[in-house]
Amino acid sequence: MLLMLTYRHIRYYSTGMDELSFMSPDELQAVFGKQLKELRISKNLDQITTAEKAGISEKTLRNLEIGRGSSIETLVRVLKALDSLDGLRLLAPKSSVSPLALLRHSGASRRRVRRSGIEANQK
Repeated sequence: MLLMLTYRHIRYYSTGMDELSFMSPDELQAVFGKQLKELRISKNLDQITTAEKAGISEKTLRNLEIGRGSSIETLVRVLKALDSLDGLRLLAPKSSVSPLALLRHSGASRRRVRRSGIEANQK
């Protein structure tokens, strides 16, 4: 899937999220804000309605959409107003492997599989 992001009239083409790691926090906020704006528009909501539904001012929503810093509370309110709380799971996914389990297993010595008597005698 090809993804095109535009920030300050510069187009970024990406096949995934890897290129985002090279952007500054300000650039990332702008990209994220633009994506929120596109989500809002795709749901056919204007800024006033979305802001009212989120319980924030229109100016706060506008600032969030243009990438001018915002609080986590504002982000959560807007995602909730857009019925997109699943986006929060994507922001901080659960770890599939426990870091403690990795530490426990890293110290364990490796064990080799013993050959059966038949295989050992053939050599």
